Amino acid sequence: MLVLDRVQVNYGKSRAVTGVSFSLDRGRRLAVLGRNGVGKTTLLKSIMGVLPLAGGSIMWNGRDVSALRPHERCRLGMAYVPQGREILPGFTVRGNLELGCLAWKDKKRAGEQMERMLSYFPALRENLGRLGGLLSGGQQQQLAVARALMTSPELLLLDEPTEGIQPNVVDAIGRILKRICGETALSVVLVEQNLDFARSMTDDFIILQKGAVVCSGKTETLDPAAIKQFLSV
Repeated sequence: MLVLDRVQVNYGKSRAVTGVSFSLDRGRRLAVLGRNGVGKTTLLKSIMGVLPLAGGSIMWNGRDVSALRPHERCRLGMAYVPQGREILPGFTVRGNLELGCLAWKDKKRAGEQMERMLSYFPALRENLGRLGGLLSGGQQQQLAVARALMTSPELLLLDEPTEGIQPNVVDAIGRILKRICGETALSVVLVEQNLDFARSMTDDFIILQKGAVVCSGKTETLDPAAIKQFLSV
């Protein structure tokens, strides 16, 4: 489904990602782990097309998408929730959600998708007319995830979804995402510093160090030695 082959990405004049390769099948969830500054966010941005490749390739459902722009990848079934959420604070919750299906001509389908998202995220239903900038951090994160899911993606890229959010909201977001994945066979690439959340959410992991994969495997096999060597600060 998603195949990265020796992906290289520059950030400014520096090589931030060096030869990363992995594959992700439909319905699987992958954690991208590592200390700050090792290239995790850069890797996610390259998958979405926000940053260009300096080498290697990205295949999506058998198609080389390495040169496609973000909106073109979105149309092919990718969705991205950036670090920091980046909702539009001057738009209402409804307005933010509607941006996720702005290109749809089928208004009935858009309405059905809106209702589906509100059933997953009841806190958003209670705040439909409220400006996004007035929501709590946890509500804004739910809005960012729901807006991405409005596109009915096959692949969801999540960058630090638990950052700055209280534990009970983190748990709620985790339950919602697992429910959605179970109902839709959604695939996920998750960049996350919260190791407990990453363990609960994913099937497989890779650990980056200096832009390269130094450890990988099933999330359930992630052992204390690897955590101490590559993740502990």
